[in-house]
Amino acid sequence: MINKEAGWTSHDIVAKMRAVLGGVKVGHAGTLDPAATGVLPVLVGRATRVSEYLVDWDKEYRAILRLGETTDTQDATGKVLVRIDPSAVREEALCETIARFRGPQRQMPPMYSAVKVGGRPLYKAARAGETVDRAERTIVIHALDILAVEGRDVTLNVVCSKGTYIRTLCSDIGQALGVGGHLYALQRRRVGPLSIDHALTVAQAEAQAAIGTLQRHLIGLDHVLDQLPVLALTEDQVRLALHGGAVSPAGMERLPASTEPVSVRLQNQAGQLLAIGIHDARTAGPIKIRKVLTEIESLD
Repeated sequence: MINKEAGWTSHDIVAKMRAVLGGVKVGHAGTLDPAATGVLPVLVGRATRVSEYLVDWDKEYRAILRLGETTDTQDATGKVLVRIDPSAVREEALCETIARFRGPQRQMPPMYSAVKVGGRPLYKAARAGETVDRAERTIVIHALDILAVEGRDVTLNVVCSKGTYIRTLCSDIGQALGVGGHLYALQRRRVGPLSIDHALTVAQAEAQAAIGTLQRHLIGLDHVLDQLPVLALTEDQVRLALHGGAVSPAGMERLPASTEPVSVRLQNQAGQLLAIGIHDARTAGPIKIRKVLTEIESLD
């Protein structure tokens, strides 16, 4: 994973890492705005096929909310629309307002976003000076804590569900306080189990690649997907799975009960990740193979 620096787009990171890795297929899971920094999961080789399993991870951010300024983009890159002196906002009111934004929320996607309405990204409409009707989304703010208050700037620690716009959260908090506000700075600290403490900058990744040690920093697919239940296959089941055939019910009693179809990691008896399957306990049918994988991606 990459510790993205300010000024890079997520696409820039993918292009750079593709060049570093010599043309190997590269993707990412979870876009970061150019001005934001922090954890960007970079997927290499066959790992690009598992991005859909990473998007459901929760995320942790360090955000600076600047009170008293409302911008058209809800962040510091936009034009200031309204300025209100925030000095009258007291700590008690700030804490009470912050508390209201914890838990399940309904959030309106910002106009400057990649969300599509009628097949058109909202940001294209915004750049054309248009405002588009859009539906609110359900998000969850698992944790929202004040780390520091320095003048008009409030540093927040946010743990949230997928689909949460921190820009919009900051704007909404400022509006609730009656003075407006925007996201001044943002660092993503964690995506699921992937922490910034173990992320490399692009320059560090280049240096590791130059001396042949970048592979040490790659995370195996089995570890990345360890939130999925696992089933060890027999030799006969392995042969079926590797050819995309559905796996018989043998051993499925060890899988957790569920009222919905669940994704399952399929391993051989040696613990090597082979594939991802779909198990529907309601029908008691075989596991259908969705993706055939390898355990650890290679740079070769």
